[in-house]
Amino acid sequence: MNRNILVALLATVMVTPVIADQQVMEARGLVKQFGSNLKGELVKAMKSGGPTEAIEFCNLRAPGIASDVADASGWEVGRTSLKLRSQANSPDAWEMKVLQGFEAMKVAGADPGKLEYAETVEVNGQKVFRYMKAIPTEKACLNCHAASVAPAVEKKLQALYPEDRARGFNVGDIRGAFTLSKTR
Repeated sequence: MNRNILVALLATVMVTPVIADQQVMEARGLVKQFGSNLKGELVKAMKSGGPTEAIEFCNLRAPGIASDVADASGWEVGRTSLKLRSQANSPDAWEMKVLQGFEAMKVAGADPGKLEYAETVEVNGQKVFRYMKAIPTEKACLNCHAASVAPAVEKKLQALYPEDRARGFNVGDIRGAFTLSKTR
């Protein structure tokens, strides 16, 4: 795609830059907390039982970690992706637009680890602050998210996620995004 066309596309998709206000800083902190807790527990599961244990952890405990962070902070906290493993994490229209913008920015050469977006939107007459931060695919992610996985992993994925679409990733791809929101 012509770079000028891509830049014009990005301008229409990502209309408001992230500004360093208090809510952005708070959202970044919550993403760091959620991501650290999630990754720490995931690493423990991998060490204790390999990728199949990690899949079980993601299925049973990852939503609870998001809920714990949300309950403690007063924010809505979750993860979403263009290629879902769990339909419970389906992106809404706003999240879909941001995810597509992240993908376009990655194609244009942006570092997925630095992609974030924030905006205040109106929902049912209330102002809601929304924030997303891209999740880049790391080498360890490929145990469960590559195009081809070990037979035991495939079996566990089929059992826990029969509608799994979160496959075919490579290191550096955008695996998904953390998504947070808070009514102002």
